[in-house]
Amino acid sequence: MIDFKSFQLSDRADYDRYLLNCGERGCEYSFINLYLWGRQKAAFLENHLIFFSQFNRKSVYLFPVGEGAPKPVLDAIIDDAAQRGIPCRLTGLLQDDCATLERLYPGRFRYHFDRDSFDYVYDINDLADLKGRKFQKKRNHLNRFRQAHPDCRLEPICLDNLPAAAKLVNTWYTLRLQENPHADFHMERAAIEKALRQWQELQLEGLILYDGEEAIAIAIGSRLSQDTFDIHFEKALDIADGAYPAINQGFASYLREKYPELRWLNREDDMGLEGLRKAKLSYCPDHMIEKNWACLLEDCYDY
Repeated sequence: MIDFKSFQLSDRADYDRYLLNCGERGCEYSFINLYLWGRQKAAFLENHLIFFSQFNRKSVYLFPVGEGAPKPVLDAIIDDAAQRGIPCRLTGLLQDDCATLERLYPGRFRYHFDRDSFDYVYDINDLADLKGRKFQKKRNHLNRFRQAHPDCRLEPICLDNLPAAAKLVNTWYTLRLQENPHADFHMERAAIEKALRQWQELQLEGLILYDGEEAIAIAIGSRLSQDTFDIHFEKALDIADGAYPAINQGFASYLREKYPELRWLNREDDMGLEGLRKAKLSYCPDHMIEKNWACLLEDCYDY
């Protein structure tokens, strides 16, 4: 079997050598997401980086990234699944990956178009400027918020205000669980709390939106590639209508000024949630990162 190991912060440079240079891929290929969420494991094989994890209680392999011929690496993944006695499921596949898999293993895989996991990718200038008719409602909403909350200000997250960020996060989840006691926020909450605990070590970027002395919204992200920034978390309290548009626009402006080379903001997927899908579509994404699953037919396909 492949000797997969848990993600270690001390090995980040080795992972980033592959992840930051693998072209446009989904948020699954962010080191931060791999480190913060669940029990992800990785291995280096044949000049490729490969991954093994759990998704919806199923064992899955992310499509490998690297240089050189992919077939020896894919052969190793197929053999690893057989030795573990699990179906060989590959996820995070782009259309080119599906074509590669079909060329190398004709007729052996079945594919599933996974709309719920599509990433929304925006032009950073669109979100920072909100120009044009398509963003008129967003501008009006933001202007009403600023008029109603003239004391609002944005601050980069740092050691001094991490307690305020943690307090806001705790309040947000407490209120959501009061509304819906059966909601499953466990993994997300664990991930964002881990991010705040290891803020400096992870080299994350973020903003807090204050109304006077009260923190009412935060945004947190990290570099996904040379020209793309990934927005991992965005939380705002309902007490201030318009806090979400304010933190969204403010973070885009902040990142554009700090990193002029950035072109895209990846705001990740909508998990199939109707309200979240509507909200993300309302910001007019430039394009989507379309993803697929693949599973060996001989494994009695079950994506």
